[in-house]
Amino acid sequence: MFAIQKAYLDGSLSKDKWSNNIIAGLVVGVVALPLAMAFAIASGVAPQAGIYTAIIAGIFVSLFGGSPVQIAGPTGAFIVLLSSIVVNYGFEGLQIATMMAGIMLILMSVAKLGTVIRFIPAPVIMGFTAGIGVTIWVGQWPYFFGFPQLPYMVHFHEKLWAMIQSLPNSDLPTLGIAVLSLALLLILPKIPYIKKVPAPIVAMVVATIIQAVYQFPSVLTIGSAFGGIPQGLPEFSIPILSFDKILTLIGPAFTIAMLGAIESLLSAVVADGMSGTKHESNTELFGQGLANVFAPLFGGIASTGAIARTATNIRQGGNSPLAGIIHAITLCIILLFLAPYAVYIPLASMAAILFVVAYNMSDAPRFVRMLILAPRPDQVILLLTFFLTIFTDLVVAVNVGVVLAVLQFMRKMVNTIDVHEASCAELSEQIKHEITIHPDIMVYTVEGPLFFGAISAFDRALNSIHKDPKYLIIRFVKVPFVDLTGLRILRSIIEELQKRGIEVLLSDVSYDIRREMYKSDFLDILGRHHMYRKFDSALHKAEHDLALLEAKEI
Repeated sequence: MFAIQKAYLDGSLSKDKWSNNIIAGLVVGVVALPLAMAFAIASGVAPQAGIYTAIIAGIFVSLFGGSPVQIAGPTGAFIVLLSSIVVNYGFEGLQIATMMAGIMLILMSVAKLGTVIRFIPAPVIMGFTAGIGVTIWVGQWPYFFGFPQLPYMVHFHEKLWAMIQSLPNSDLPTLGIAVLSLALLLILPKIPYIKKVPAPIVAMVVATIIQAVYQFPSVLTIGSAFGGIPQGLPEFSIPILSFDKILTLIGPAFTIAMLGAIESLLSAVVADGMSGTKHESNTELFGQGLANVFAPLFGGIASTGAIARTATNIRQGGNSPLAGIIHAITLCIILLFLAPYAVYIPLASMAAILFVVAYNMSDAPRFVRMLILAPRPDQVILLLTFFLTIFTDLVVAVNVGVVLAVLQFMRKMVNTIDVHEASCAELSEQIKHEITIHPDIMVYTVEGPLFFGAISAFDRALNSIHKDPKYLIIRFVKVPFVDLTGLRILRSIIEELQKRGIEVLLSDVSYDIRREMYKSDFLDILGRHHMYRKFDSALHKAEHDLALLEAKEI
């Protein structure tokens, strides 16, 4: 169910709740203005692209998303990725990749992958977000300190060293405005009453007034760098598509889609905790997909759920999609009436805003706490993802982090499987009545998942049978699932046991595992009448057949 539908049904759109949502939308719109421009500039595109993105994404996600309080737009998480795409493929390439990412997000929604994406391990998410934060921070040094922009460099360490060498060439007026803006951003939120006013907008307005009055020639502004912001609403335009471009941009588009999905669902989870709502993951991906398909058609870039703006919306009393729509309308009004004044906005103030964003993204206290308290494998995954994000790229970092996390999970799962011979006392205690086992019957109990990583424990246990009973009953007491490799290895073990004259029976097999066995050719080897739901039935079968054998021998 879309957010706007849900809000209508639960009464969140009633007139008595308009005032809180209108006020929240106005505040979030004002907060979004400097952030949207800063994220766009840092991504290598014009500042208005960020505003256009916030408008389109704000409307689509508020209407068709899965959270009633989610605010969408450009975010810091995309900066490193988008700037790289712009350098390699140009702005039009970025637009095409964003539209492709939107389609991928819609397909993820249709495939019900929303809940799966939320299972990406915390050390991986913490590692790459902290790495992105460091990269953003370093990338804003030229604007903050005012030294000349350096040529594009692929490797982070080369870029960092070049910037350190450029620090003596810093411009004092630029640095002064940047430091003042940073001080306002850090101090204002701690002052009672004043902290209710969004610090980013105050820092931007103060810096703009200073530059408008003193006209420092060395201070880079939106006017001198981009020619200002066009006055008016964005125009509809379709980028030129070609099959070659689509094939080339599949990789970047998939990265945008994955990062957008992770970021939006994380924001939705945070919003649930703050507002007491419950978002619908797959619907949220659908709304984010639509936003990313349509934003580039109006000059925008990639968007996702913005945690800071969503939190601001909730704190201001927003509880319905109306707040997100008002936030978009507020940005439209600013574009229509205040765009000419943007020429004086110093990029140094935008850099100061991004310094704070980068620090909040890195979440240094939590990063250090996880590094100290987390288990050793998680520490390794955290650090590896962090450094790979900085020194290689986000795709490599996330892929390596997730693969290592999966391998670590598999290692733990392997240690959980237990295959052992069950004694009469153990069986009696579990089945709640006295059990006596015939000497020619052996019972093994399996506990844990029977998958490709854990099958070796099963193999070792059954191969260690020193005497050959006539019947072996394998109890699947606590086996939650079995995969194809597990079935294949189990089949080979049963074939080997049958060659030794041991007849194998299975008991306590769950419905899901029985279904997988029926679908494969497993029962052709085991035998159609050798699998039982209850241990008593399997034991009775073995005892009955033994009695018949003994009667024949007599």
